[in-house]
Amino acid sequence: MPTTYEPIATTTLASAATSVTFSSIPGTYTDLVIVCQVAFVTAANEIRLRFNSDSNTNYSYTRFKGSSSSASSDRYSNENHIHIGSPGNDAVIGNSINQINNYSNTTTYKTVISRSNFINRELMATVGTWRSTSAITTIYIDNSGGQNITAGSTFTLYGIKAA
Repeated sequence: MPTTYEPIATTTLASAATSVTFSSIPGTYTDLVIVCQVAFVTAANEIRLRFNSDSNTNYSYTRFKGSSSSASSDRYSNENHIHIGSPGNDAVIGNSINQINNYSNTTTYKTVISRSNFINRELMATVGTWRSTSAITTIYIDNSGGQNITAGSTFTLYGIKAA
C-alpha cells in the first residue's frame, strides 16, 4: 500500500462472529479504507456497513454486479445500511475493499466506494451515501442473514493521510 495508508486497527476473528466493530476512530485522516477478507459458516445474504449508532433509513446505494452468466444493477434508497458484498447462498470466501471519503468532515454527507469479489459468485461495485454530516467514529460490519462470519476472517481499517 502507498505510504499514505496507515493501519488503524485489524480484527482477525478467533471464533465465528455475526459482526465486527471498529470504534474510537480518530479524525486525523482524510479518508478511510476497510479491507475485508471473509468467509461464512453458512449462507449469508450480504455484507453491510453502518456508521456510528445509526440504524435508521439514512443510507442509499447503487450497485453493479456481474458473474460468469449475467450482469445487473440496482439502486436502493432509505436503507438502514450500505451493501458491500454478496456471498450468496453457500459458504464462500471473498474480499471487499471499501473507501469512505471525507469521513471526519462535519459539513458533508459521507460517501463509500466499494469493490468486492466472492469466489465462484460475483464481482460487485457499489457507491453508497450516508446522509449525515456527523463525523464517523464507529464502523459496524455485519450481514443481513445473521449468519456467522468464519473464524480467521480478517478486517483491516486504514487511514489515508492527505498526499
